[in-house]
Amino acid sequence: MEKLRAFDIVRDRVRLDGLVPPPPPAKTTTAAADGLTVDDARKLLRVARLEMVKSKLRDTGRNWMPRSEFVRICGEVCSDPDEASRVARTLDESGTVIVLGDAVFLKPKQVVKAIGGLIPFPATDPNDPRKKELDSLEQRKALIDQKAIAQVRRELWGGLGYLVIQTAAFMRLTFWELSWDVMEPICFYVTSVYVMAGYAFFLRTSREPTFEGFFQSRFLAKQRKLMKAQKFDLDRYNELRKICYPFTDEEEVESPGISFSSSRPEFDGKVGKVC
Repeated sequence: MEKLRAFDIVRDRVRLDGLVPPPPPAKTTTAAADGLTVDDARKLLRVARLEMVKSKLRDTGRNWMPRSEFVRICGEVCSDPDEASRVARTLDESGTVIVLGDAVFLKPKQVVKAIGGLIPFPATDPNDPRKKELDSLEQRKALIDQKAIAQVRRELWGGLGYLVIQTAAFMRLTFWELSWDVMEPICFYVTSVYVMAGYAFFLRTSREPTFEGFFQSRFLAKQRKLMKAQKFDLDRYNELRKICYPFTDEEEVESPGISFSSSRPEFDGKVGKVC
């Protein structure tokens, strides 16, 4: 025993209980911490493909097309037929298009409106206070639109008078006071000013610089001003129209209510949206 104590086994023993296993290696990520993952990139790619297909469908300008053509348009954007089928199914499930048999309807609102016209839904109760409120607002709005049309027509007649006076003045200067050599550059610059005014009108209103586009733009401006002066609640009016006429397209409710089918524009009962 004395000899064993002399060896001092406890001091020279290797202590394994103090050893700690090395930490596990960190999991490698598919992208940097501040970048996109592979899943995010795939999601963005799917969204981009859907938007490209929607753009192509809008460019056709059609209301419906055969299913084969619809799949073909999806295939032009996608890399394989399976992906094209998935995009087509996504558009159908999201309500962007309606697939019925071999026909694909590109404007679902028109389909809903047509079905709503065939199904005999109960009409709005004539004694409903909301219907009476809508009738009152429609009467007020009809008067506002009549005043707006009258004001715009006065502006148009004034513009016609200005053009007549300008043309007569140019004729007088050309043939009596001055000569064509002097008036030619003046007429050129005046015409250039009119072209620039039409371009500025398009930039401001996003409408074609035509007489119809100018009339609609001035009508909406006058309508907005009169509604503000008479404290007409347009939001309430649109809300009541959606309640009483649920199958009216939103574009019809918010589009300018001017018809140009005749020589004199008339209000057709629709409303122009005030921004």
